[in-house]
Amino acid sequence: MLSYYLNKIFYAILTLFGVVTVIFVLFTILPGDPARMMLDQNEDSEQLAIIKKKYGFDQPVSKQYLYYLNDLSPISFHAKDKEAYTFFDTKKYSGRSLFSIGNVELVIKFPYLRESFQKNGKKVTEVIAETLPNTFVLAVSAITIAMILGVILGIVTALFKDTWLDKSIQIISTLGMSIPSFFSAILFAWFFGFVLHKYTNLNMTGSLYEVDDFGEFVKIQWKNLILPAIVLGIRPLAVVIQLMRNSLLEVLNQDYIRTARAKGLSTFAVIRKHAVKNALNPVVTAVSGWFASMLAGAVFVEYIFGWNGLGKEIVDALNTLDLPIIMGAVLIIATMFIVINIFVDIIYRWLDPKIRIK
Repeated sequence: MLSYYLNKIFYAILTLFGVVTVIFVLFTILPGDPARMMLDQNEDSEQLAIIKKKYGFDQPVSKQYLYYLNDLSPISFHAKDKEAYTFFDTKKYSGRSLFSIGNVELVIKFPYLRESFQKNGKKVTEVIAETLPNTFVLAVSAITIAMILGVILGIVTALFKDTWLDKSIQIISTLGMSIPSFFSAILFAWFFGFVLHKYTNLNMTGSLYEVDDFGEFVKIQWKNLILPAIVLGIRPLAVVIQLMRNSLLEVLNQDYIRTARAKGLSTFAVIRKHAVKNALNPVVTAVSGWFASMLAGAVFVEYIFGWNGLGKEIVDALNTLDLPIIMGAVLIIATMFIVINIFVDIIYRWLDPKIRIK
């Protein structure tokens, strides 16, 4: 078992290394000078030279790549020369020196995602730390709605197969899968936030945290979570219903289910104790994929509802060509996908003991 998990971790690191390389190559070959992007219209030759030296843009691409890997690595090498890009500045790198070898010191630190071009040199980690929790709250709320309702409705449709109830739920779920998220977001925001605002008291836009009218303190507005969570949960809900129905129908035809019924167990007991757990495997796969996508940033939903999450931050960064934020966000997204996939493998083994680790 230990060798299996070590193998998974090794391939996860290898995949992450590939993602880092692709990110660097893509954003390095983009047209435009990063130093000019930072200075916008106020640059001159002297300022450009200072910026390029500070961020290592004056170095060859191969050396910039090594700088990037060194910044991201939790254990990295840093020069003692204060003029060097890799000089260990505690304000820049959050970490501590382990030991020195000549003019180089080995440092253990938190991965450095560099600084924003457009937010007065604010660290990318700080920007992501401010927006990712909001996306996490939204994603968890949406996937919880999809999981609970999807499993329940999937069980109902399986038990009432080919009835009007089954067909009605399937039609609705198919419609939910076919409607784009941005259209659902616009429709829900307009109808529940504008037309029915008098009755729902819901806003068309708004984030989790809002400053009061006097700007004195920040308060949580849970009602702003309702509409984006429902909209974001519509498509995974439809998928979960279909998967749960098909998987449960297959499980109910297994021999051990017939044996359980022959022993006199009620339909409810058979479903609860035997069928549901074994029917959840494909559902877990779907939910894990959707959850990773939601954490990656439900761009349209967040932007339409004004939800201050990672997806909205990525769109803003794209509009302003804030490359460090885009690169850092993509890297965080890839890391989350990898971690969630490993976590899903562990859940699989818990759900189905027949799955053996080889």
